[in-house]
This record gives sequence, C-alpha cells and structure tokens, in this order.
Amino acid sequence: MAPSDYTVLADNELVLLLNQGDLAAFNEIYHRYWGRLFDAAYKGVRDAGVCEDLLQDIFVKLWEKRFRVSFTKGLGNYLYTAVKYKVLDHYRAALVRENFRGTSQPAADYDNSTLERILLVDLIRHIEILVHQLPDKCRFIYRLSRIEHKSNKEIASLLDISEKTVEGHLTKALSRLKPALYAGYLFLIALVFVFHIHPPR
Repeated sequence: MAPSDYTVLADNELVLLLNQGDLAAFNEIYHRYWGRLFDAAYKGVRDAGVCEDLLQDIFVKLWEKRFRVSFTKGLGNYLYTAVKYKVLDHYRAALVRENFRGTSQPAADYDNSTLERILLVDLIRHIEILVHQLPDKCRFIYRLSRIEHKSNKEIASLLDISEKTVEGHLTKALSRLKPALYAGYLFLIALVFVFHIHPPR
C-alpha cells in the first residue's frame, strides 16, 4: 500500500518506491531536491534558464531509469554529482560552439571524472592547432617565448631582430589564440566549481 505522506519518507525509502514506478515518490524527490540543486547549478552557470534546462534533463533521466536505478552513495550524492557533470557538459558545448574539435563521447552517467579530461584534452588540442597555423616565424617566436620562456631580449638577440619585432610577432600570435585562452579560463572556472559542489552536510 502506498504511504499517505511521502514527505516523511527517507531518501532510500523513496528510491525503493521509485523502483516500483511510483510517480508520487518521484514527485517528492523532485520537490525535495529541486531548489537545492538549482542553487548549486546557478553557482556554476549564472543563468536561471540554463539551470532549469539542466535540472529538467537530470530528472527526466532519473524517471527514465526508475525501474533499475540504485545509488551506492545515496540519492543526494547522485543528484549533486549529476549537476556537476551537467555544468561541465554545458561548458563543453560552449567550447564546441567556439569551433573546438569535440569528441563524440558523451558525458558519463555521473559516476566518473572522464568529462574533465575530455574538456582539457580538447582545449589543449585546439590551442596546438591554432599555434601550428601561425606563420612560421611567428610560431617560432611564440614557442621560444611561451614554451622555452625566453625573454624578448633573448629572442631578439638569437634571431638578430629588434625587440619591437619580437613584440609584434607575439601580439599577432596572442590575438589569434585569445579566444582559445579565454575558453581555457572559463574551463578552469568550471573545474573550480565542480570540485566544490557536494550535498550539504
């Protein structure tokens, strides 16, 4: 017999009912966690509309898996981890929109940390592609400066050119790399966010 008041049930009891396809149990989970998950997601994306879309996806997936879902670390941990990966997925989509070469691998089912590595590899790969597309001398000077950490004076002496010419090449290189470097900054913000999101204790 279904309980008369779902609000008094513990999470594990709600999950057992959810496994039986109990819509009222699902609704209680939804209302119990929506506000807290929204606040957590908003810290990462700062866009209420995006937060709502991310959470709707999470709860739709939860309902679709209702008959087989189980949580070794608890329902709350699952939902907060789902938010982490949805936020990272949001940033990954932003990278793809900026013409990053994405991968066909989707976000995991919120039980591993592969997405962070995918994002970082995509970012590094794209920066390397942009560096390779620089004019030969510009690319060489950029590598001397940013990879070998030589000063403009050292580069000028090595190539027998003026420091002003070195500065010109570096300015050109950085202007082409700026979108990728900015995306990298956003990615680091996302990582800081996901490493600090967890269920309230």
